[in-house]
Amino acid sequence: MTFTAETPTTEAAPARAVSPAIAETASAASEAPATYPRRWLGLIAILATTLLNLLDASIVNVAAPAIRTELGGTASHIQWLAAGYTLALAIGLLTGGRLGDMFGRKRVLMIGLVGFLAASLACGAAGSIELLLAARLVQGAFAAVMVPQCFGLIRDLFGRDMGKAYAVFGPLIGLASIAGPIVAGLLVDADLFGSGWRSIFLINLPLGIAAFVLGTKVLPAGAPQTRGLKLDLGGAVIAAVGMSLLLVPLVEGRELGWPAWSIAMLVASVPVLAYFVRGQIKRARSGRTALIELSVFAKRSYTSGIAFVVVFFGSVTGFSLAVGLFLQLGLGFGPLKASLAMAAWAVGAFIGSGASAGLAPKLGRGVLHLGLAMMTASLVVLWLQFGADSAPGAWALSPAFLFYGIGMGMIFVPLFGIITGELEDHEVGSASGLLESFQQGAAALGVAVLGTVFFGQFAIGSGAAEAMGAARWVTGLTVGLTVVAFLVAFGLPKQAKAEH
Repeated sequence: MTFTAETPTTEAAPARAVSPAIAETASAASEAPATYPRRWLGLIAILATTLLNLLDASIVNVAAPAIRTELGGTASHIQWLAAGYTLALAIGLLTGGRLGDMFGRKRVLMIGLVGFLAASLACGAAGSIELLLAARLVQGAFAAVMVPQCFGLIRDLFGRDMGKAYAVFGPLIGLASIAGPIVAGLLVDADLFGSGWRSIFLINLPLGIAAFVLGTKVLPAGAPQTRGLKLDLGGAVIAAVGMSLLLVPLVEGRELGWPAWSIAMLVASVPVLAYFVRGQIKRARSGRTALIELSVFAKRSYTSGIAFVVVFFGSVTGFSLAVGLFLQLGLGFGPLKASLAMAAWAVGAFIGSGASAGLAPKLGRGVLHLGLAMMTASLVVLWLQFGADSAPGAWALSPAFLFYGIGMGMIFVPLFGIITGELEDHEVGSASGLLESFQQGAAALGVAVLGTVFFGQFAIGSGAAEAMGAARWVTGLTVGLTVVAFLVAFGLPKQAKAEH
């Protein structure tokens, strides 16, 4: 397809790394084509596709109790509804980006979108908790196919004007990352056509079909970026086995009384993941394409970034699930009331994402410390509220949720650009994909660990007092993790990659 380029601007706005994949496109902006004439229509299709993933990653947090009421299941099933999706996404991201390079980004995006919509339909039609969990895994796998293509396509559409696209993209990502529970609460309470919780998955169909039709018409086809590349499918399988050995016992072990097999799986995960790393080293030394660029681990700033991502996203995702469970299973809130109670969180994330766009160039990594300080202070307030004699109402929780969301949103936009700040240009692509994979893996791990802590203190059917005690335990642990993230952040580069 021949592109008709618009006249590029003389000086492009700096690209903001709201995702690891954005860091890759920003580093290569100077090599990108000028711009594509229907770029804003294309951006709408990309935004719709990205929102599907962001919403579905967290949309079950509020709907989980309603799902359990209809389909049955245990506390571990509730955890797997969130952890299964993010685990499949984390594993799939190791190869998802390379598929676009091999076969063309638009083609792979459309295939991933169709698969995601089919899995969404299967989720909405599931007649048992086991079928629903299986469909969620398929959803996450296809999300890993389509998501990496979005940021490469933004580069193809906007060229050196990518900053304009990210000025829209950043705040929306910050909002969508926490809006899932709110959307779920509204949909479950509305009970559209008697669909109940199923509507949280079926709503993907009109949005996804619209994105598919628009994307088919306006997105640039483009030629494959790399020919003759062979995927390391064996490495991806070993990584999947290692992550599963780690997460399955963390989710299932407590409920089953930590049987011997769960301990054995935890122990076995260490050599399996070590074997994966060894295999990647051998492939790199032999000149074959590895899933990860191992040279990035020689830089302390990047390894600090990996640690930050694991601690930060693990704590945020696990805490979000625990809050949704506390409000509904503990305080008896309905889905709508629970979502409205968490609305201040989403508003704060939107405000924080917008504010960081102006603060990050001035403060650099200092914006991360500012956001983490706000999150820590808010968590301390919540910890005190959960220790009160009576259960707090929705309005009482809103101020702390608001400031927690603002702090969280301030971190979302500049984080990955800062983490990749000291990497060479040829390392950014692999390092960014690996960061995104670690982000999703950390989310699954956070759900497993903090969900296990919550249900370790609270049995389904217990009263508000037990729920408050469980919420206080989770909040206290989240305070500790946020403080750890604050300290780890000192090991990150002082400025983002785009600002070097």
